[in-house]
Amino acid sequence: MYEWENIPWRQLEVQVFKLQKRIYRASERGDVKQVRRLQRLLVKSRAAKLLAISRVTQDHQGKSAAGIDRLKSIHPARRLKIAEDLKRKDQVSPIRRVWIPKLGALKKRTLRVSTIEDKAKQTLAKLALEPEWEALFEPHSYGFRPGRSIHDAVKYIKLDIQRKDKYVFNADISKCFDGINYSALLNKLNTFPLMRRQIKAWLKAGVMEGKTLFPTEEGTPQPEVISPLLANIALHGLENYLNNCVPKQKNINGEAVNWELTVVRYADNFLIMHRDLNQLKIIKSLAEKWLNKMGLKLSSTPTKIVHTFEFFNGQEPSFDFLGFSFHQYQVGKRNCRLKAGESRAGGQFMTEKIGSVKQEAWFKTIITPTQAALQRHQGELSQIIDQLKTVSQSRLIRELNSVIQGWANYYCAVNSKEVFSDIDRWLWRKLRRWALRRHPMKPAKWVFNKYWHVNEPEGTKRWDFNDGETSLLKHRHAFSRE
Repeated sequence: MYEWENIPWRQLEVQVFKLQKRIYRASERGDVKQVRRLQRLLVKSRAAKLLAISRVTQDHQGKSAAGIDRLKSIHPARRLKIAEDLKRKDQVSPIRRVWIPKLGALKKRTLRVSTIEDKAKQTLAKLALEPEWEALFEPHSYGFRPGRSIHDAVKYIKLDIQRKDKYVFNADISKCFDGINYSALLNKLNTFPLMRRQIKAWLKAGVMEGKTLFPTEEGTPQPEVISPLLANIALHGLENYLNNCVPKQKNINGEAVNWELTVVRYADNFLIMHRDLNQLKIIKSLAEKWLNKMGLKLSSTPTKIVHTFEFFNGQEPSFDFLGFSFHQYQVGKRNCRLKAGESRAGGQFMTEKIGSVKQEAWFKTIITPTQAALQRHQGELSQIIDQLKTVSQSRLIRELNSVIQGWANYYCAVNSKEVFSDIDRWLWRKLRRWALRRHPMKPAKWVFNKYWHVNEPEGTKRWDFNDGETSLLKHRHAFSRE
């Protein structure tokens, strides 16, 4: 324990980061020989091995899930021993499969858990492969990448459609992690032989459920450490392929207009947006052909084409993506702000010429949480209140605040003011029933004075659900608190 605690972790992180930076720059300039040399140096370094063990046993969110070895935590002395013996092997342990309920559905999804040693090896491989591919990945791929998030994808989508309404093809890849073709993935990976054999061993390790071993012929070991990286590698190239199939400009009536395609991908979900419906249908078929080469296909249920501003095939002009709902509403001419170079003529705002016809911009883009996300959040809050009927008020506030803080932080960057206010009103009614149920013989005024107290932030009086020390966070204020 003494040796583990005294390891200079900051120095190790700096050493590994410097090597990763050199790998990134070599990959950027196309020096494959230098990339392979630095990757071998990284996976053999003691600093990378210690960091891999530390992330698996201390930082990893799935550290409490045990593989077929049934180990959840190991002693620091053994961590050092595993780090010293961490070497790539062609033989790996099978993956343990556990069935867990799927959020918001009656179906269950599989959780595949490797042993601690295999998790550490996967982390070590990821440290070497990730900087190489980060230099090559497409600009609008946002899922499971360092320094990128869902909010970056949402921001780019808004910037793309706020000046021009478009047709949107919203697609989801069916069984992305479980359907990837092994040989196509390994060929695209194109790494040095030892790393290739190690990844191939992980992919073909098999799945253990109970005492039965099931062989794996396709897919990645979801949701293990290296699985998101391998899935991004498998889907790499889709955006560039589709963009190359569509010209950036097109001549209409002798004038060049913007004809560029927009592709946004987050893991196995992606959007394709274009101003022309026929062009979008062609791109849809090309995307399906490209995915078939990797052994993948589009999911039939959520796949559809909608328009951002007009009704199309009986569908409302809106679409959902990553828990956000995108709408475009018509506004009056006095509520639009003219941009530089625009003019007001005949009560219309002129934004862009399409041939001899001028396109009107009478809409405003609004992004809100989806109804499904709102219902899941209300269900989670309701479940907490129903399960904690007899506990103290302070514990209930503590449990609710953790959920409210996270959900409000996720949606605070979009147009969520009205949604937050509605949830706060709904939550107040739930808490009122919770309080009145605890004191059936007391008048309502006595109950309210016991659980609600007047708070005066910045000179304004406000009733808060308060235990005397801690107040329940309101959704419309939770994200602004430190």
